[in-house]
Amino acid sequence: MDLNSASSVVLQVLTQATSQDTAVLKPAEEQLKQWETQPGFYSVLLNIFTNHTLDMNVRWLAVLYFKHGIDRYWRRVAPHALSEEEKSTLRAGLITNFNEPINQIATQIAVLIAKVARLDCPRQWPELIPTLVESVKVQDDLRQHRALLTFYHVTKTLASKRLAADRKLFYDLASGIYSFACSLWNHHTDTFLQQISSGSETAVLSSLERTLLSLKVLRKLTVNGFVEPHKNLEVMGFLHGIFERLKQFLECSRNIGTDNVCRDRLEKTIILFTKVLLDFLDQHPISFTPLIQRSLEFSVSYVFTEVGEGVTFERFIVQCMNLIKMIVKNYAYKPSKNFEDSSPETIEAHKIKMAFFTYPTLTEICRRLVSHYFLLTEEELTMWEEDPEGFTVEETGGDSWKYSLRPCTEVLFIDIFHEYNQTLTPVLLEMMQTLQGPTNVEDMNALLIKDAVYNAVGLAAFELFDSVDFDQWFKNQLLPELQVSHNRYKPLRRRVIWLIGQWISVKFKSDLRPMLYEAICNLLQDQDLVVRIETATTLKLTVDDFEFRTDQFLPYLETMFTLLFQLLQQVTECDTKMHVLHVLSCVIERVNVQIRPYVGCLVQYLPLLWKQSEEHNMLRCAILTTLIHLVQGLGADSKNLYPFLLPVIQLSTDVSQPPHVYLLEDGLELWLVTLENSPCVTQELLRIFQNMSPLLELPSSCLANELSSENLRTCFKIINGYIFLSSTEFLQTYAVGLCQSFCELLPEITTEGQVQVLKVLENTFKVNPVLGPQMFQPILPYVFRGVIEGERYPVVMSVYLAVMGRVLLQNASFFSSLLNEMGREFNQEMDQLLGNVIEMWVDRLDNITQPERKKLSALALLSLLPSDNSVIQDKFCAIINISVEALHDVMTEDPETRTYKDCMLMCHHEVPKVTEDEEPPTEQDKRKKMLALKDPVHTVSLQQFIYEKLKAQQEILGEQGFQSLMETVDTEIVTQLQEFLQGF
Repeated sequence: MDLNSASSVVLQVLTQATSQDTAVLKPAEEQLKQWETQPGFYSVLLNIFTNHTLDMNVRWLAVLYFKHGIDRYWRRVAPHALSEEEKSTLRAGLITNFNEPINQIATQIAVLIAKVARLDCPRQWPELIPTLVESVKVQDDLRQHRALLTFYHVTKTLASKRLAADRKLFYDLASGIYSFACSLWNHHTDTFLQQISSGSETAVLSSLERTLLSLKVLRKLTVNGFVEPHKNLEVMGFLHGIFERLKQFLECSRNIGTDNVCRDRLEKTIILFTKVLLDFLDQHPISFTPLIQRSLEFSVSYVFTEVGEGVTFERFIVQCMNLIKMIVKNYAYKPSKNFEDSSPETIEAHKIKMAFFTYPTLTEICRRLVSHYFLLTEEELTMWEEDPEGFTVEETGGDSWKYSLRPCTEVLFIDIFHEYNQTLTPVLLEMMQTLQGPTNVEDMNALLIKDAVYNAVGLAAFELFDSVDFDQWFKNQLLPELQVSHNRYKPLRRRVIWLIGQWISVKFKSDLRPMLYEAICNLLQDQDLVVRIETATTLKLTVDDFEFRTDQFLPYLETMFTLLFQLLQQVTECDTKMHVLHVLSCVIERVNVQIRPYVGCLVQYLPLLWKQSEEHNMLRCAILTTLIHLVQGLGADSKNLYPFLLPVIQLSTDVSQPPHVYLLEDGLELWLVTLENSPCVTQELLRIFQNMSPLLELPSSCLANELSSENLRTCFKIINGYIFLSSTEFLQTYAVGLCQSFCELLPEITTEGQVQVLKVLENTFKVNPVLGPQMFQPILPYVFRGVIEGERYPVVMSVYLAVMGRVLLQNASFFSSLLNEMGREFNQEMDQLLGNVIEMWVDRLDNITQPERKKLSALALLSLLPSDNSVIQDKFCAIINISVEALHDVMTEDPETRTYKDCMLMCHHEVPKVTEDEEPPTEQDKRKKMLALKDPVHTVSLQQFIYEKLKAQQEILGEQGFQSLMETVDTEIVTQLQEFLQGF
């Protein structure tokens, strides 16, 4: 592409590509796409975006195309890669002038230079860093800033490389420029501190911007540029100097207004100081050891004493708390149980921590956390009143969390309490002791203090297990507080029910649960919405607990379910509705069929909620979860939900619909439980299976991963569900397409995927031994070849033999035609091929681990008897060996009569007892039971079958011939067989 002639053409097309008119825009984009691989195109783009007289949008687009070109065509091995000559010209052009006037374009240019540096620096671009170092020294403000911006992005990109050779190059780079980076940062920092008191706002902002950028460079060099940074005096000097600089910058904040651009930049710089310390501690905990004392002294003084008053701000406090927390929890600072086995560095760090965290310091931190940071603020109380649902979402860590300080303080409290629980437990117990009895509702401060202390007791529940008699405290203190109905007492009602939720799984006597359920019923009728939502949360924790007993809960079920449903209707926020739905789902799941009398109102409401939640996919996921538990609870009665249920499944599992990205997993689970609980097939239920084909038609490249996923395992369970539900109708409608999908899948998929497909065949042949083999006939040669060739994966071979066994035992004529077909393929006589199959069957019998499949193999091979066929007689010994091994697996001995009985046999009158802890059988379970009552594996006595086959064989051959045949069997096997056949 000739630069002079092409520039105007490319410029014109770029201008068209910025148009809002799609008729102009689309052809321009197509033309640019064609030019991407043309030599010289990126040189033209460079000329365009460095020409400051051109339209900003056109220049912006040119930068973006250039940046995308680096990703696609800069590497030497890339298709249509740029030539080395053009790349050399481009590299030189990119760092000729750092004078871009538009901030957004300047940032993009810095990023694309960094992208090139990632690939070429320093080997192909050794002049980049020296050029940047010289450019940041110039006096021109604009050039200096742009060069510094680029310096930062290049450093950030090179620091992110992880290969050993790249790391070595970055270490060399850091060593070479660290002194310069430090002096640059100190220079800009000193300039800012001088200008803050006398300079104009523009000058202050400009120098602060340079301070921030140079500090960003230093952060990357310090954290990523040294193997053992504690051995470098400059690095440690910089890190020690951060604390003094932080004090200076915090003092500067006194003189800057709150609504100020400069204030925002100043706070970002202060936060960046703390990020340097946090990153360094994370990456180099041992090197950080000399900084532990200073870090703790600084953080604790600013966060837990008066030093920080008037200068600290929320994000800074959060960062300081994170610093304390990381030092407290750091494993590198924790000695081994055998102290002498610890490294000297660990022992040193541990001693520094122990010397700092004295009893007075820990006590002050604990008291200050509880009495200052745990207190509900005026802003929070106002939000409670004006937006109760917003308050609860933020309190439980919703996406819109604004009060990030609260969770940070709570986590710090938990970590410090866990680390120093012996010291802090008496402190917290003393705080509890002072708050016994009711609190004056007129004393709001006292109510908030009690709320804060209860919060601490809840957070430290596991640590306080041996120190608090929670059962007595619940009866004597907490329960009476829940009964105080005054409006001002609502923070405590909410906190107490939350506190109980924290202790439920820690220490709560089962006998007290009815008292708690009574309290929950009352609180779910509280006037305050926040209290009701918190109560619902505690209810979920209670029914989720492993000590939950249905019999204790049932007397309160109707009341609670009705009140939860009313709460679901009342709340309006998506997050809150999801939360209440999860509680309802949990209740339904735990009580199962006992829920049936009470779900009418919810069943009527869910279609409306589904319609209202069209734009809220996560709420729809919650509805799907609720429906899953509803269907399980309703069992066969769930058929009444089909007018709503089936369209929901249809939408959720249709991969052509955008919502499937969110809904598919839960939609498949709902589809499965609907099938499992369906009393009979309906046309609508059958029609949904049209969604299955696209789910199985996956690109070959991703099959190996996809078929091991939970979603596709569920898909195969769904297919099996249809086979158990209505095999004939299902197979007649879908078997052809399903068989085609399986034929395409089997050669490509993982072992687990093959097993899933083969199990569908196994179940189909079990349910429908006549139609099944006909419908899946194209797959059977694949199975046959797997048997003959001795499939090396035992699990796959086991299912191959189960499939073959079903055909041989239950559809002998089809097996014969299959044998004939495979004989032609292998160019062998049928008898010879049958002999090879039996031989491989015996050889791989150990692959079969399930007794049912082992008995099936024995029955299938025995079904070849009686026979005068010489090949079958030749394999008689093998058939008997398999039969005796199966007998060992399925026979149980009656100790009184000393006779054997086939434990696989099932009777029609057998009704399995369901204990309270077990879920009642689904409709599919019942179908499987009825199927088992027709299955030869469960209806034919293996003893009797062997006896009858041997007797028939004897009749064909005569006594002498039969005796000769039996002599081919090992005498030990014959002895075992005779023992099993006593009484016949």
